[in-house]
Amino acid sequence: MTQAISKTAAAFLVALALLAAPAAVLRAQPAHAAAAPSWTLKDVDGNTVTSGQFKGKVLVLDFWATWCGPCKSEIPGYVALQKKYGADGLVIVGVSVDDEGPGRTALVKKFMQSLGINYTVVFVSDDVVGAFGGLDAIPTTFLIDRDGNVRDKKVGAEPAAEYERKILAVLKPAA
Repeated sequence: MTQAISKTAAAFLVALALLAAPAAVLRAQPAHAAAAPSWTLKDVDGNTVTSGQFKGKVLVLDFWATWCGPCKSEIPGYVALQKKYGADGLVIVGVSVDDEGPGRTALVKKFMQSLGINYTVVFVSDDVVGAFGGLDAIPTTFLIDRDGNVRDKKVGAEPAAEYERKILAVLKPAA
């Protein structure tokens, strides 16, 4: 009898957890924001770019690749968001995860030009991927607040209007 109650209680707890999970996923911000790791990467022109350059800004750090369809579909939205909110302190940084090798820089620059990318693009390093907990898929995008805390992590593409709402909650929080 006790074993039957335990199984019933366990099943109930599992069901409760499954019902609560979608609410947690839909939340625009984690309950406890964690400090974003610091990083140093090279941009497409070979210049050093560091996370410290963006102190006091809201940073969207987007890991993508030129061959990734969902990544490509999101980039026009990031271009528009950078243009619309750059003066308010929004900074978008694209992190190309394209394979190293001859021609990578030219490939990424051509891709940037074809999509009109108006924000900084850097090349990934294994250290930075590890610092952010790894990438399960791309695109993977981190929303980092003005204090350097990760406020949202999204894996996969999301409509620009939905992501804009998340950005605005951090960029222009309600008083």
